[in-house]
Amino acid sequence: MNPSFSLHHARSEAARNSKNRIPRYVTRIRFQLSAAMLLSVIVPVVLSGGLQCPNGIPDTVSNTTFGALFAVLASFVLVRRLHGFPGVQTGIYTLFAVSMPFAVLAVFLLVFRLEYSRFILFVSYAMALSWFSVSQWLYERFIRLQLAAVPGGNVTDLLSIDKANWTVLQSPGAPPGQVAGIVADLRSNLGEEWEKYLADATLSGIPVYHTKQVAESLTGRVRIDHLSENGFGSLLPNLIYLRAKQMIDWVGALVALPFFGLVLLVVGPLILVTSGRPVFFLQRRIGYRGKEFVVFKFRTMTNRKPNVSDREAAQTKQDDQRITAVGGVLRRYRIDELPQILNILKGEMSWIGPRPEAVPLSQWYEQELPFYRYRHVVRPGISGWAQVNQGHVYESDDVLEKLHYDFFYIKYLSFWLDCLIALRTIETMVRGFGSK
Repeated sequence: MNPSFSLHHARSEAARNSKNRIPRYVTRIRFQLSAAMLLSVIVPVVLSGGLQCPNGIPDTVSNTTFGALFAVLASFVLVRRLHGFPGVQTGIYTLFAVSMPFAVLAVFLLVFRLEYSRFILFVSYAMALSWFSVSQWLYERFIRLQLAAVPGGNVTDLLSIDKANWTVLQSPGAPPGQVAGIVADLRSNLGEEWEKYLADATLSGIPVYHTKQVAESLTGRVRIDHLSENGFGSLLPNLIYLRAKQMIDWVGALVALPFFGLVLLVVGPLILVTSGRPVFFLQRRIGYRGKEFVVFKFRTMTNRKPNVSDREAAQTKQDDQRITAVGGVLRRYRIDELPQILNILKGEMSWIGPRPEAVPLSQWYEQELPFYRYRHVVRPGISGWAQVNQGHVYESDDVLEKLHYDFFYIKYLSFWLDCLIALRTIETMVRGFGSK
């Protein structure tokens, strides 16, 4: 039995077992990669006439061809990685996954002054983007995840997740049908007959998954209800990547510092003219390993101190009257968060991670919500998995759901998940999603 669950693997199984209107081979890895190579590497070279030179293949053709080969391979890996997370659809994610490797290739060719063919490079990029967009569209349009569920335990909670078609098995003798896997609560007392059924299914090549891992992969949330079932070690983030991530954060903040200076030249005077001093808002928040730090933001509210408790003052509610006209625009497009580049340079924050809460709010949440402090095991971020999925919240019930998103990020922390959050952050900035 395999308690782990890969969303992309399950979708591949669904494609392999599907009886949909597209041939099964279209969704297989070998076909997708072979077709990508043919369309994005071979066809551009043939169209350019680079293979017909009497004196051999020129450097412009060979350099661009080998570069396109690696760019297509990298695009293939990125597409599969990004689409292995919940909530990813064809569009900006596929565009990023293909554009990034080709952009790196173009920079490489320019920096090292290698001869290359603009025609081959452009056609290769266009063909790769078209092919990967079409193949992912076929997945979303025709492939629906089919899962069978063994009754008992917490399986009932899974059936309400609409990201898959569920078949509830009525008896240990019932055939599972054409499914990507069988889901069961492996911690409940299933009985000998069901255990034998699951063992036989595994031997016949049908994956058997635990409900907890399936729920996490389909919803993007990790629930923690009992310390005994959690085992904090299972939520231990990737320590090697954490160290590399801090260096990436620092370099990225250093590069973005001039851009922050330009924004300050525009936003600073606007705040001064419309609502006076100060330009920056400073607030003590709980950060990495539970330590307090001062976060920097552009001020978006009036200077009037509300006659309420510190906890209520730290909450930003819907249509909050304290928000200024300029502040509303800054908050909608997340421009007010830009000064936190300084917090990144000081090592207090990351570009991506759980959002830090004000001290009064954090202390309240710790009293109300179990395991809340565990979110401080990684550096807080300017954006995060909870922000792009849920937006800004402050009520304890909503914060509990936010905590589940934070735990998912901690558990599955990786370069690929950070790339996805960065893309979705751009999307939320454009749409103004979740702002208060």
